[in-house]
Amino acid sequence: MSALLPRDTPVQLLDAEGVVHADAEFPMPDVEELLRGYAGLVNGRRINDQCNALVRQGRLAVYPASTGQEACQVAAALCLERGDWLFPTYRDSVAVIARGVAPAAAMVLLRGDWHSGYDPTEYGIAPQATPLATQLLHAVGFAHAARLRGEDTVVLAMCGDGATSEGDFHEAMNFAAVFHLPVVFFVQNNEFAISVPLSRQTAAPSLAHKAIGYGMPGERVDGNDVAALLAVLGAAVDRARAGGGPSLVEAHTYRMLAHTNADDDTRYRDREEVQAWAGRDPLARVRTHLLDAGALTETDEAELAAAAEEIASELRYAMNANPQLDPEELFAHVYAERPETLDAQWGVLRDEIERTEVDS
Repeated sequence: MSALLPRDTPVQLLDAEGVVHADAEFPMPDVEELLRGYAGLVNGRRINDQCNALVRQGRLAVYPASTGQEACQVAAALCLERGDWLFPTYRDSVAVIARGVAPAAAMVLLRGDWHSGYDPTEYGIAPQATPLATQLLHAVGFAHAARLRGEDTVVLAMCGDGATSEGDFHEAMNFAAVFHLPVVFFVQNNEFAISVPLSRQTAAPSLAHKAIGYGMPGERVDGNDVAALLAVLGAAVDRARAGGGPSLVEAHTYRMLAHTNADDDTRYRDREEVQAWAGRDPLARVRTHLLDAGALTETDEAELAAAAEEIASELRYAMNANPQLDPEELFAHVYAERPETLDAQWGVLRDEIERTEVDS
């Protein structure tokens, strides 16, 4: 059973200064993979900054930023193959975009226009979930169905540290282990469930230690080290695809900004703590490593910055355009066949809209 226990310290391949730390179990990803990871980090940081600005401008209703957690986001997307599925949380917009969804489509939910702005089957991404941990049950159910159909599908289910306190987390972990499903549970431990610190969430040595209770392996990884994340998540995905069953990966990271724009994080954490984590920035360490290795030039960086700015520009343009709303869409997809009661409700709303238009 000791093989199921995580390490005492998280796996780290690149430290905060970009220095390589060789690991006997997890090899360093090749340069091309690290360059893809860095490009995703540059895009992710620019997307986070732009979306925070759009909230202040009233163009997004809410935005749960993943600033500081971009390495987790990018690695989650890059470790999956076409045909695999990602089940994200509300904070995982950068992961959704890194897997191929257009940024504007990923923001439809957070703008409040629709439940999801992309076709899940086209991208292999479930709609982002606002309730905590519900997507974990959906993920294991999807993996079980894929197994019954004989499909070569791995499911990566994302959640935060707060979600591990939910009953859905327990049920999903237990079901996946009992049925030996190809699921990787990926916990982004950013130290706070809104204002509740990790110490009030669990008394376990780490969240990864919870895995052994279900009979699956757990692993801890530096969540600000994209190289280690690619290696650890990649190994977990490979294990699941080879029939090794589910596993739990805990990424130790930090939420650099407030929970959302509706949160005041100064009420529950010190600025000194936040600043200490700023020195562990996921972009800085891989950038330093790539520069020192001669794999990244000033020209490369300029091109990456320009590409990220183009994404931000397209996002601004899309969010600044007023959507064409159809009130009847509120009733369109509640049932396969709309019952008379729902028709009656639509009739009441339609009459009210018509009277309002006449009065105006």
